[in-house]
Amino acid sequence: MGMLTVDEARAALLAGATPLAETESVATLAATGRVLAADQFSTVEVPPLDNTSMDGYAVRVADCASGEARLAIAQRIAAGTIGAPLAPGTAARIFTGAPLPPGADAVVMQEMCGVEGDQVVVRHKPRTGEWIRRAGEDIRAGSRILARGARLTPQACGLAASVGLAQLPVYRRLRVAVFFTGNELVMPGEPLPQGAIYNSNRFTITGILQRLGCEVVDLGIVPDSPDATREAFRRAAALADLIVTSGGMSVGEEDHVKSAVEAEGRLEMWKIAVKPGKPLAFGRVGGAAFIGLPGNPVSLFVTALVFVRPFILRAQGVADVEPQTLPLRADFDWPKPDARREFLRVKLNAGGGLDLYPNQGSAVLTSAVWADGFVDNPERHPIARGDTVQFLPLAALLG
Repeated sequence: MGMLTVDEARAALLAGATPLAETESVATLAATGRVLAADQFSTVEVPPLDNTSMDGYAVRVADCASGEARLAIAQRIAAGTIGAPLAPGTAARIFTGAPLPPGADAVVMQEMCGVEGDQVVVRHKPRTGEWIRRAGEDIRAGSRILARGARLTPQACGLAASVGLAQLPVYRRLRVAVFFTGNELVMPGEPLPQGAIYNSNRFTITGILQRLGCEVVDLGIVPDSPDATREAFRRAAALADLIVTSGGMSVGEEDHVKSAVEAEGRLEMWKIAVKPGKPLAFGRVGGAAFIGLPGNPVSLFVTALVFVRPFILRAQGVADVEPQTLPLRADFDWPKPDARREFLRVKLNAGGGLDLYPNQGSAVLTSAVWADGFVDNPERHPIARGDTVQFLPLAALLG
């Protein structure tokens, strides 16, 4: 099998991402990050009544035509209070958010007024509607406020709350089982024998999955043996919707993931024309989907965001899984591009351009911590200082 392009691999992954059918109702206060399972509509107008957007005085425009009107202060209206009808020749002291009293057709901000005893001097000729927010100007009753398949942001939950929605229907969380192959792996806090390494990938991928709203089932480190690897896949398939592994996808004698997937399920692809991250696999084991990530730390980080992220979002019911790229200036040279599509670690600089991390090696995890994002660089595409490149912000990929 030849190498697939990044776009071919992503298309194949998304085609295999069956959206979850199960839904649940959660409190709107706890719904941030969840995926909405049904369109949501408002049953109320927002704002519910004409109200003032400014502290000041509610007036009749006709009473203020002189530009120096003297009006009796007839009432005081705070937010949440309904005022009495405004009589001609009077004004109402009014505070931001308070409903406009019947008869008033403008609000004059307090900075344009002076108070003398029980009267206000209005030193302004207001226009009809000045500083008034009309009923329903934000949301009309019956209008759709949130669409099915949206990943709920804090502001989306605030919008739902603003129309009185205390509960929201969401898809259940995707269950993702992870395990990590390699006899050389040990956990932080354990002694580090000669030739061993700490298992950083366990922390990286678990953190990414949690940021994506998944329920993570961590099966830990699996020894490099065919039987242990096959048993790990059987356990994972019984527990999860998706299995994600790290390492073991090459063809060496101690790389058993590929053969274990083929024995327990089916493997649909495993070589991607991407750098870093060439050894990547997709398939199925039992009822669970499988994505096998490379073992090098940066390769795992990049491929998790480029391939696993859209798969998970689509499986969770998200309609739009494509991250937005930004055209920015490269403040570096990249004269010898790879034949594979590259994701270069870069950082925004004070001049609005992008700086390149000097060591783009697939094991240099410091580059992923330093970086603000990736330059998505096409195959065999050299970059000269000053060129416009496509920037993928990590804030969007990890949000």
